Amino acid sequence: MTDLTHRIAAVLREDVRALSAYAVPPSLGMVKLDAMENPFQLDAELRTKVSRAVASAALNRYPDPRAGELSRRLREVMQIPAEAGLILGNGSDEIISIVTQAVARPGASVLSIEPSFVMYRMSAQIAQVRHVAVSLRPDFSLDLDAILAAIVQHQPAIVWISYPNNPTGNLYPDEDIAAILAAAPGLVVVDEAYNIFAGRSWLPRLVDYPNLMVMRTLSKVGLAGIRLGYAAASPLWIEQFDKLRPPYNVNILTQAAAEELLLHMAVFERQAEQICAQRSELSGRLSELPGVTVFPSDANFVLARLPDAPRVMNALLARKILVKNLHGAHPLLSQCLRFTVGTPSENELLLAALIDAL
Repeated sequence: MTDLTHRIAAVLREDVRALSAYAVPPSLGMVKLDAMENPFQLDAELRTKVSRAVASAALNRYPDPRAGELSRRLREVMQIPAEAGLILGNGSDEIISIVTQAVARPGASVLSIEPSFVMYRMSAQIAQVRHVAVSLRPDFSLDLDAILAAIVQHQPAIVWISYPNNPTGNLYPDEDIAAILAAAPGLVVVDEAYNIFAGRSWLPRLVDYPNLMVMRTLSKVGLAGIRLGYAAASPLWIEQFDKLRPPYNVNILTQAAAEELLLHMAVFERQAEQICAQRSELSGRLSELPGVTVFPSDANFVLARLPDAPRVMNALLARKILVKNLHGAHPLLSQCLRFTVGTPSENELLLAALIDAL
């Protein structure tokens, strides 16, 4: 062991050294269908408007620490109840981290349904909070009895619900989520990252459930590059979480771009309609391939089980098509790949490569 390695081992937490960093594969020159991004670039007219907004930003000054104008615009465009508090983050990942840190006291636990978004578990590990995982059923439906039993046993400070769920793509019944809200002793976070494709939301019901938080991101809408997430809940929750929010966490360029782009939500809604239509087309054609099982999706991706998913993944990589290999991530995801819905031409390239691989 070198001197520097010894120093690192002496001062860093052992559990941190044991962690693996969030893996993002290189994508230069690839058909990128792995990260649930909107495949459509902004048109020239809208890019010009954003450029003007960004060009006028005072880069020598710190951004508005409260992002007041952006918050007002988000409330208006996303129809956030006036009674709700609002917190913004550098993507929803930062909000997950903030909320988890806020409950990180001795003996605390958080609960998530798995397989689901890896950052729920990862943020708990980093904050040294016990993570309780409750598995979905084999058809990816909620095992409500198991969830309610885990809530009684572990009394989690947070219950995370991805809605629609990543990576399975499905929504859960309203009555099941209502039962979880009634049973949970702490906060229930409904993560609506893919809301624009799903058409169902718990946001209007914030006023009915004092322990509900609805979290979203603009990444899946078509603005992954600006890194903006937001969450709404009772102002009493938001007041506490805001104490852990880093000052100036939403930079001035993101604020300027988002304020302009939110004026053009109709553009992204039309794109979402196209993506949903392509999702149906892609799901139907995938299901016609030999040995492929396609799972229903309300998001902008499709999960499928294939014969020998790792081999198919390698065949796609050889064709410079990048998708998400979930085989090995969770027992329920055995032999599964996740395909982001791309443009029509990208989807055709994917299907042609899959036909050859299978």
